[in-house]
Amino acid sequence: MGVPEKLAERMSMAEQHEYLRGRFSRRTMIRGGAVTLGAVTGGAFVQGGTAQAAVPTQRTASATEDVDGALVAPFGRHLAFGGDPRSEMTVSWQVPVAVKNPFIRIGANPWDLSRKIEAEVRSLYTPAGVGASGDHTQYYLHAQLTHLRPGRTYYYGVGHDGFDPAERHLLGTLGTFTTAPARSEPFTFTAFGDQGVSYHALANDSLILGQNPAFHLHAGDIAYGDPAGQGKTTDTGFDSRTWDQFLYQTESVAKQIPWMVSYGNHDMEAWYSPNGYGGEEARWTLPDNGPDPENLPGVYSFVYGNTAIISLDPNDISFEIPANLGISGGTQTKWFEAQLKKFRACDDIDFVIVFFHHCAYCTSKAHASEGGVRQEWVPLFDKYQVDLVINGHNHQYERTDVIKGGEVTKKLPIGGTAYPETEGVVYVTAGAAGRSLYAFTAPDSYEGNENEVDSVSSFICLKDGARQPETVTWSRVRYLNYSFLRVDVTPAPRGRYTTLKVSGIAETGDRIDHFTVARRAK
Repeated sequence: MGVPEKLAERMSMAEQHEYLRGRFSRRTMIRGGAVTLGAVTGGAFVQGGTAQAAVPTQRTASATEDVDGALVAPFGRHLAFGGDPRSEMTVSWQVPVAVKNPFIRIGANPWDLSRKIEAEVRSLYTPAGVGASGDHTQYYLHAQLTHLRPGRTYYYGVGHDGFDPAERHLLGTLGTFTTAPARSEPFTFTAFGDQGVSYHALANDSLILGQNPAFHLHAGDIAYGDPAGQGKTTDTGFDSRTWDQFLYQTESVAKQIPWMVSYGNHDMEAWYSPNGYGGEEARWTLPDNGPDPENLPGVYSFVYGNTAIISLDPNDISFEIPANLGISGGTQTKWFEAQLKKFRACDDIDFVIVFFHHCAYCTSKAHASEGGVRQEWVPLFDKYQVDLVINGHNHQYERTDVIKGGEVTKKLPIGGTAYPETEGVVYVTAGAAGRSLYAFTAPDSYEGNENEVDSVSSFICLKDGARQPETVTWSRVRYLNYSFLRVDVTPAPRGRYTTLKVSGIAETGDRIDHFTVARRAK
């Protein structure tokens, strides 16, 4: 019941969306006892104890269900920083049915949760006939907390009428989070892409929790509700309920570690809003400091200690999967350069790390390297001496030598050190978080099992689906199994070298790669 395939080939994503809106009318959607994507007023936490109303995004009609709240337990809790990780945090969660008066309780101690703040509700309706979803409504709740104290651990509980986490028998449902410190301190973060729902995904989550990271970066292709990943209404196999499984799976770690996501091709769900991100906007609340939060909700930045993190949306510039090609009209790249310029001029920021989905440099047989990224963003990585680029998309671990101007400027063996101020950029593909693995054209080469080769055969994805063969010399580490990235950031006094110690960690817990990025502290 999507857009007929022949018709879809001649329509943009926005035109397909308008077609579906006419097909699945509001009357049809409300008949199911559900509501379309929208929000009601939410609250923000203020350190002084008063609550401020968050600005609602869209309004929604009241749900018609009337369920005893005592029988409904929240699930799928996940955290995200606001624009300032020192003082802003969003707590998000899900309920299986509509509930009355959802809220969050928060305090400095588990026995003091007197501050009770109203939550924002975003309901997402998927009508029968859209993929395999059935007639399904999902209820996502968000509480944006502000005026928090830096470096402070808070306890929180989420609930609604009939389910109050402050009650003694529900204290086991409490979670915690810690805000960023006021000054630069050593910290760790983790990263991967392409997770989905699987035993391997769960195993990686467990290992990440053991690293005690300050935050986690997810470089796109989050849950795979749309397994086809073309960003079209003709994609087969779409099932919105996959997100219920994913958020339940991820809760064990994301309820206490901010889960900062960017969007990949499988995250363009064409049934929700013209750009396919309506579903993501229901599920996630990310910093809204990007160039266009409504149309590019996965583009944002934040600063933690001496490190700036920038999330980009490569669907905007992807030649390989062009469903959203050009949606920003160039504003994303202009914003990106302005961010790089600002962060490089800031005396308190040493490192700039960029993460997004499609690979700048990779030798996978599946997707390899994205020509749009090389054309639009690689020159900016070079110009502003980006310290580390983290990608997903290809389901494996691969790490490059140091690259500048498309050429290897320095061979970077396992255990080596790169100096981006003078040498260039290191690129890591960390796309083996849980989905089925891809393959290399060259043998695996990783810590404890090094197989150096002079060159590797690969290709670049160009416009109109073309694949241009290339032979590369920059593929330094390759590991074809499940894994993630760990980064340890160590500040230093002015003039001395501050470092990023980057490690590839296998699902087994073994280290498969490590290297250092160093630059003089400002």
